[in-house]
Amino acid sequence: MNLFEQQASNRRRTWLVMLAFIAFLFILGFGFDTFYLGTAGGFVPVGSLIALGVGSASAATSYFSGDRAVLLATGAKPIADVEASAADADKLKLKMLDNVVDEMAIAAGLPRPPVYIVPDADPNAFATGRGPGHASIAVTRGLLDALDRDELQGVVAHEMSHIRNLDVRVMTIVAALVGGVALLSDWARRGMWWGGGSRRRGSDREGGGGIAGLLFFVVWIVAIMLAPLLAQALAMMVSRRREYLADASGAELTRNPMGLAHALEKIDAAVAPTQAINRGSAHMCIADPLGRQANLREDGSWSNLFASHPPMAARIAALKEMSFQR
Repeated sequence: MNLFEQQASNRRRTWLVMLAFIAFLFILGFGFDTFYLGTAGGFVPVGSLIALGVGSASAATSYFSGDRAVLLATGAKPIADVEASAADADKLKLKMLDNVVDEMAIAAGLPRPPVYIVPDADPNAFATGRGPGHASIAVTRGLLDALDRDELQGVVAHEMSHIRNLDVRVMTIVAALVGGVALLSDWARRGMWWGGGSRRRGSDREGGGGIAGLLFFVVWIVAIMLAPLLAQALAMMVSRRREYLADASGAELTRNPMGLAHALEKIDAAVAPTQAINRGSAHMCIADPLGRQANLREDGSWSNLFASHPPMAARIAALKEMSFQR
């Protein structure tokens, strides 16, 4: 599979997962309306729409101001400010980063994003913002120290691809869906405790709901109990697909998949966590800054469900395949 085929495949899988996410949300809403509001059979699922609306409002706040919050939380500083007080050797590295960002912005056909330096010794990088013209790239001090120019170009191309592919926007939509699912699940559980659900079920049975109605109720009860867990698993699945896509897109920009492959090998060899980056921003980084075991496994149900990043070995193998190496 060449890099263009991999990009197309990753896009298809991502949108399939998001469609499954939305379908899951409205199944929850349909059950809520059926057993509590009695609006099944052609009416709009009110519970789903309210939950999605609240989640969307929260996501909109993050969409317009989340990038500034992330940069502030990591202690990131504009590259110009860091360069002003840097030693001569460090100024050369910062200038190299500046030049690489210019090159990759031209290659991607995007406005040049602002560049920030995170004062952390662990090699890592992330992109934040809501799309081209409203995005930033941040790299850690450790990344500049660890990588040569080709490897740094691969990492910057990966992050530029997140901007070009609108990954932050996609993850914002996913965050809204996670919020909607969690809210609707909470409402349904509270309704069960208040007893409204049992009254509604009794009327359904009297109306001849039968075995089909009972089975749907059982499935719905299981769904609302597991909803937050399943929603998080779907969000992590989208995150992993976007990392594969950004790897392939980055290789397209540089025409040098091995530059990024070697960079990932060096990043993977660093054992310390990226202390400046917290759990809420972990999914944005090129590598998991928390060093969680779920992201290290090649296979297994736990890894497949809850890893925010694909295994490094799998990503490196895919990049080598693009360059016809093994």
